[in-house]
Amino acid sequence: MSTLQTEDAVTASQPHPTNTTPRGVPGYPRPAQPAHIIQSDEEAIRVATELAAQFVLTAAERDRDRILPITELNAFSQSGLWSINVPKRFGGPEVSYATLAKVVQIIAAADPSISQISQNHLGVVAAIRTVSDEAQQRELFAQVLSGVRFGNAFSEFGSKRAADFETRFVDDGDHVLVSGKKFYSSGALLAHLVPIVALDDQGRAWYAIADRDAPGLTVIDDWSAFGQRTTASGTVLLDNVRVPKTHLVPGYKGYEAPSADGAIFQIVQVAIDSGIAEAAINETIRFVREKSRPWVDSGLDRASDDPYTIQRVGDLTLRLHAAEALQEKAGLWIDRAVAEPTADNVAKAQIAVAEAKVLSTEIAIEATNRLFELAGTRSTLAEHNLDRHWRNARTHTLHDPVRWKYAILGNYALNGVNPPLHAWS
Repeated sequence: MSTLQTEDAVTASQPHPTNTTPRGVPGYPRPAQPAHIIQSDEEAIRVATELAAQFVLTAAERDRDRILPITELNAFSQSGLWSINVPKRFGGPEVSYATLAKVVQIIAAADPSISQISQNHLGVVAAIRTVSDEAQQRELFAQVLSGVRFGNAFSEFGSKRAADFETRFVDDGDHVLVSGKKFYSSGALLAHLVPIVALDDQGRAWYAIADRDAPGLTVIDDWSAFGQRTTASGTVLLDNVRVPKTHLVPGYKGYEAPSADGAIFQIVQVAIDSGIAEAAINETIRFVREKSRPWVDSGLDRASDDPYTIQRVGDLTLRLHAAEALQEKAGLWIDRAVAEPTADNVAKAQIAVAEAKVLSTEIAIEATNRLFELAGTRSTLAEHNLDRHWRNARTHTLHDPVRWKYAILGNYALNGVNPPLHAWS
């Protein structure tokens, strides 16, 4: 389950080329063998921990040379961790969302790019549970359990607001035809199926789940951010892409009435940032113990005995544990909202996630910044590539503005106003 397998079809050890002329990248084959199915929350944590121990060994190299994590991603999805929120009645593990968030954090602490690739997959699985009919759930969940990976083609680069979409589909008998242009498409390069957010003639947003190699669907490897460099993201071009109506998921229904869908998308973001913070704190401790020198005025023999460094590490650890506690609380509230999606339960899940998002964002940025202050000048040497933690934190925490989380929390506490229903709340 957790042993990385060498892929004959690709050369995962080579740096991914930088294309001067944008061109489509072909998809990768579906798994030859069915994925493992996790049996319990405890197994999910154990498998994630085993995988993370392997992913971390080459994480710095992948970031430095922008090597896409093809082998690692195959091991991740084949491990069964990509189906952990499939309902039990369809043969899935249906672990607690507190466990799902911890799994995401564990993987993110090893390599947050790999963890982020699973983000929209897990969110789409949750949406299918909320909005799809029995037949569609049965078909799509069976594919997820077999090891099929969803990517995403949600956001659009040129729209006025993140929730504005120009991508549309038209009816074509048993299919629809989808046309548009997407960006920030994490995981699309290495997906097997690509859920596309597209509007119908009434302006309602659906997930049109297309085959990765469907004619007219082009994924361009042009993600150039300084952090989260290997999330297999980029531009997706859609030119009359045919999608069977069996794979047309009414995503808009998840926000017409209270549901936990938005909170689920958000808690994955929380957990990625918690993982980045955890990794940075661990790197700080390791570097201070093994490589840092005590300051000249301290009179100490070891940097790890510096009282100011001890205080800072204690503060960082406390803040991480506080973020983790709120993350776990949020996961448990999501469990309740999924089981009983009342307006009150959903609002409490959203509020708990918003609180966790604030702390996970702040500790991710703080920990990745303090790493260099406490470890010292030599920690900035290129050979260590420790700046990847700060770059990853700064990039990923921009997903949605934490300043708006404070507004949501304050309005709920002061005026009893429930958070808005959308994928960012």
